[in-house]
Amino acid sequence: MKSTGASAGTVLDKIDQRILIRLQEDGRVSMAQLAREMHISVTPCVERVRRLEKYGYIAGYRADLSPAHLGQNLLAYVQVALDRTTPEVFDRFRTAMEVLEFVQEAHMVAGGFDYLLKIRVRDMKEYRSVLSSHIACIKGVQQTHTYFVMEEVKSSSKVRVQAR
Repeated sequence: MKSTGASAGTVLDKIDQRILIRLQEDGRVSMAQLAREMHISVTPCVERVRRLEKYGYIAGYRADLSPAHLGQNLLAYVQVALDRTTPEVFDRFRTAMEVLEFVQEAHMVAGGFDYLLKIRVRDMKEYRSVLSSHIACIKGVQQTHTYFVMEEVKSSSKVRVQAR
């Protein structure tokens, strides 16, 4: 029996790539519509999508919410420097970030500081509270530098799909 679509560790074929691109554009597209756009029948289309999900190419589906409509008008990036680079300090900081809803992203980075946070809150008053009560007070945090976003020029969670 001929296998269609990607499996773990294999290269994506052109149809798989087009499916991923289309689902990034609209994760709610019906399988019938997706199959029409891919020029394949519904059953193989569903099988490909399930396989892409199974092997982790599709990590999940979600709705992109409007921060402005929800009153989350202030976006800030925060550089965090830790006082020591030990596993215990990294673990403590990572654990603290994982549960904070206003932290949209937290990345350990190489360079002049240890973590880069993307934080979205209502206003400056809430930001000051977040910084003092949830970030700067974590044992091991030595210093923070904050950059406030004046204009979001581009914001995307899309991943470029290309042949490997």
